Amino acid sequence: MGGFYPSLFYNVVMSKVSSRNWYDRVDDNVIVGALPFKSDMEKLVKTEKVKAVVSLCQGHESKRFVANKEDWEANGVDFLNLPTVDYSSPSTADIETGVEFIQKYADQGDTVYVHCKAGRTRSVTLVGCYLIQKKRWTPSNSKHFLEEKRPHVVLQDLHFRAMYRYYDKVVKPRREKAEEKGKGGSTEDLVADGNE
Repeated sequence: MGGFYPSLFYNVVMSKVSSRNWYDRVDDNVIVGALPFKSDMEKLVKTEKVKAVVSLCQGHESKRFVANKEDWEANGVDFLNLPTVDYSSPSTADIETGVEFIQKYADQGDTVYVHCKAGRTRSVTLVGCYLIQKKRWTPSNSKHFLEEKRPHVVLQDLHFRAMYRYYDKVVKPRREKAEEKGKGGSTEDLVADGNE
């Protein structure tokens, strides 16, 4: 916890002096970003039309200036917390819960803000799995797409392995089943090269 505020300060400075954005829209329904400050809420709710938030932060990361569950809910925004240690990866169970939550709002045409402290690892891992589920992509396709949308993402081996565990559990069986059906199978079930 001792390094939390210095690294948060670093992220704030980098968003001001570099090309890094505090958050980036990944598709029509998902924004991935850093800790949303209370001062960001109005823009996120009114301009970005955020209807739900997924936080991968632990309790100590959501104090003081940061919008918390009560703040979001007071603004009519649903909130899901999947506490994940900084520089680690969410569990497979949390990834499944998070993807279902995101998909519920995406299916309604709503926007979900997914964040961790810097919006570079934990939140990107979850959003990568959402894209794997939605587009039937491989983890590599999802990672490359996210790097284009948010160039300062940092998906290390442990994050990539979490994406592969999710892919192996959720998407790969569907792809194999579609492949068993032969060439008559739906191309929608076989999308894996990043093309839609």
